[in-house]
Amino acid sequence: MSARRRAGPPRPAAGFSLLELVVALAIFAVMAAAAYASLASIARTRGALAAEQQRLAQVQRALGVFTAALRQAVGRDVRGNDGRLLPAMLGSSDRIEFTRVGYANPLAEPRSNLQRVAFALANGSLQEARHTALDRAPGASPLLRELLPQAGTLRLRYLGCDRAWREHWPPAEALPCQREAAPLAQLPRAVELRIAPPDFGELRRIVELPEPAPCRARWDGQPC
Repeated sequence: MSARRRAGPPRPAAGFSLLELVVALAIFAVMAAAAYASLASIARTRGALAAEQQRLAQVQRALGVFTAALRQAVGRDVRGNDGRLLPAMLGSSDRIEFTRVGYANPLAEPRSNLQRVAFALANGSLQEARHTALDRAPGASPLLRELLPQAGTLRLRYLGCDRAWREHWPPAEALPCQREAAPLAQLPRAVELRIAPPDFGELRRIVELPEPAPCRARWDGQPC
């Protein structure tokens, strides 16, 4: 009996107090929230970068289609829907229409490899119009394709054989350096295009045409 009294009551097992558990849970919650916020930020950044890359590729594709068509321009005039002759290239400061070579014909159909195309803004988007025939029938309408939504503005200029830039082509008066024959078939030496998507700012391209009009002097001052 005396030995049992000397041993005393059993000691309680060691453990966490309620306050310690609350503090631990609070720390875990803060760390989990920070980790979630970090992951969410990474996901948003990746999404934004992917969207920007997709938009950049879209702009590059549109400019590629535009400039590639210009490099294939040829001096072939056509007849419009009303039967009147149209110049090989008909351009203003915000719209251009011209004849190009390279119209693919994988089925070997009995037609030319030339095509009439046009580029202009419509409802804020850069659009390409393609005619299935060079000399159009009354009421014929082109095939439209949207190249770039939210294109902003489009500005065009045309470099004549006199090395002067113009906002319209063909010029109102024949240039002294142009050949007298086939005036409607004359092409500028180069075309400058400026497009300004709101998310990229102004982008500028100068495209030298493959078949410049004969002249007395090149646009860079060298003899023809």
